[in-house]
Parts: sequence; structure tokens; C-alpha cells
Amino acid sequence: MTTPLLSLTWTDHVTGRNGFLVVDRLVRGVASGGLRMRPGCTLEEVTGLARGMTMKEALHYDPAARYVPLGGAKGGIDCDPRDPEAYALLVRYLRAMRPYVESLWTTGEDLGLSQDLVDRAAAEAGLVSSIQAVYPLLDDATAARRRLADAFAVEVDGIGLDELAGGCGVAESALAALDRAGVPYAGTRVAVQGLGTMGGATARFLTRAGLTVVAVADIKGTIHNPAGLDVEALLAARDPYGTVDRSVLRPADRELPGESWLSSDAEVLVPAAVSYAIDTGNQARIRARWIVEAANMPVLPAAEAMLAARGVTVLPDVVVNSGTNAWWWWTLFGDIDADADAAFSHIRRSMRALVEQMLARAEADGTSPRAAAHALVADRLPVIAERFGWYR
Repeated sequence: MTTPLLSLTWTDHVTGRNGFLVVDRLVRGVASGGLRMRPGCTLEEVTGLARGMTMKEALHYDPAARYVPLGGAKGGIDCDPRDPEAYALLVRYLRAMRPYVESLWTTGEDLGLSQDLVDRAAAEAGLVSSIQAVYPLLDDATAARRRLADAFAVEVDGIGLDELAGGCGVAESALAALDRAGVPYAGTRVAVQGLGTMGGATARFLTRAGLTVVAVADIKGTIHNPAGLDVEALLAARDPYGTVDRSVLRPADRELPGESWLSSDAEVLVPAAVSYAIDTGNQARIRARWIVEAANMPVLPAAEAMLAARGVTVLPDVVVNSGTNAWWWWTLFGDIDADADAAFSHIRRSMRALVEQMLARAEADGTSPRAAAHALVADRLPVIAERFGWYR
């Protein structure tokens, strides 16, 4: 792949903080990718995330579906979302990016930002919607917008469908890997870093499938119980940033230092919080057999090579956490209705097929799952370019 189509850095005139937008590629003039807010966010980080979005869009291409693949993009703001100035900064960023959001960049929640917050800030910045650039590609934009709004209003056991969609995809990716290896769900232990939107939903789905979540990490540290944590109680005790109220812990639940989740006696690790969480230093502490990348870019490339040499399989983010993005478009374009059962069924079927393709390709080529995912993207891009013309 070549350099991004568009890369820009914005400096806020009030705080001096930086925001970034990278459009990696356009398909039919539009790109898709969320907006994150975290302290230390960089242009390099956003560039990598935008490239990942191009891959996620291509991987979910189905010529029989109404969903049209888009290009990849990403936005980022260098600020702690808990900062009192964060919301006003978000509004100013979106106001500055308004021409791009109106014409070519569809965006939404990502690390540090909820969809409700993005929607509120977008309205204050004068935008119709954070995804309005895609409206011209829809057969009936009014019906599509109503369908997506109805889907966002659906709750399952107290959690919104929009929060659950991505976690369903992550969980299904892990389950597909276990099935391929012939490992039973019962007795398989999981450690999750981050109990926000993606990590929380993943923990719920894996627990309900019969796995045991033994460790959960948040900003305060790691909560551990070798017999299994009460995931539903932890989910109910989260604040908007995924931090668990420790008053709900049971006597057997232990509080450990923050990085203790890495060395948990678990078969599956799910980094679902920040990028670059696993590096060449701390990878040596990992005892798991699988790392399932719910977060974007949580394992550094050099660390992944070292893990592979020790027999640890990394299921890459470009596949594993692509369910959220795909669910938005399946719903908006009309491939699925605003219904939880329909959404989960479609996500499970699509994610399982994609993970199995990736693992089979890795086995056949003698490469890593990530390399296999890149190969699948390389197969799909020429087909997308031929069908939709200009791809850049």
C-alpha cells in the first residue's frame, strides 16, 4: 500500500493541543474510521489506525451484500477524555474537521469517546451526523438513518446493541480459534485488559459461551479470581470509562497491580484498552496460548515475533475488532434489521467465516494470522477497485 491520501495535524487555538485526521483511502469518495481521544495520541498512531480501517473495510467485502466497502480513515485528539477541557476541545476539533465529515469522512466512537458524546459534539459543531458523508451512497437515506437509530436504541440486558456488536465479533473470533484447535470452552480461562465498550462486551459473550474470565484490568489495576469473576456484576459497576467500582468485589476477588493481567494463568488474553500495550519487555510475562486483539494495535510487531517464537498466536485487530464497523454498515445499508438476534447471528456468521479463512491461509502459507489477513486484503482490493472504479 502507498502513502495516505490525506494527513493533517490541527492545533487547538485555545489549549494548544493537537488533533489529527488521516484518510488512507477513499472508495466511491468516502472513508470510514472512528475518532479517539487519549493523552499522547500521535499522527503516526492515527496513520496506522487509518491503514487498519482500509483493511477492515476490504475484509468484509461481500459482492452479494448491500453494504458497500468504504475507504479507511481515522481521527485522533491528544487529550485525556477525563480532562475538564476535553468536551469543548472535541467540539472545536469537529468544527475544524466539518468540511471533511460533511464530504468524505464517516466517523464515530473510538477509544476514550462514546457514540453519544460524539453525536452531541457533532451537533454542536454544526454537523447533521458524524456519518453524513455516506448518505449519498444510500438508496433511501431517510429509511437507513431510521434503521440505524432504531438499532442504537436496542438494549440487551442493560447494555446497548451498539456496545455489544464489537464484543460479539471479538468473542466469536476467539471461539473460532478454540474450535479450530479442538479446545473446549469449559475450563478455558480468559484475562481482559479494559472493561469499556469492547472489553466489557467481549467478557460477557465469552462468559456466556462457557469460558471463565479470571482477570480484568482497568486504570486502577487488575481484579483477579482464579475461580472466575462475576462479569455481570463488574459490568454493572463500571463508570463511563470502564473503571470498576471496587465495592462490588467479592471476598475471593483480589486486587493486583495494573500489568498483572499479562501474566494471568489464562489461555486467552484480550487486550481491549490501549494501543502498544504489549512490547518486547512485557511479552515475556505472557503465558497464554492466544492473544485476541480487541484494541487497535495493542501488540508491537517486534513483540509479536517474539511471541510467535514461543508458540503464542496473535489474532490481529484488523480482523478481530472489525465487527463494530461492519455492524454499522450492515445495518445502515439494510443487510440486517434493527434487531439484536439478527445482528448477533450475522456478526457471528461473518466473523467466524473470516477468522477461519485467515487461519486456514496462515496454515497453508506457513505465516502468521496477521500476514494471512494482509494476504486476504491484497486479494480483495483489486476486486473492489474493478467494481467501484477509483480506489484512492
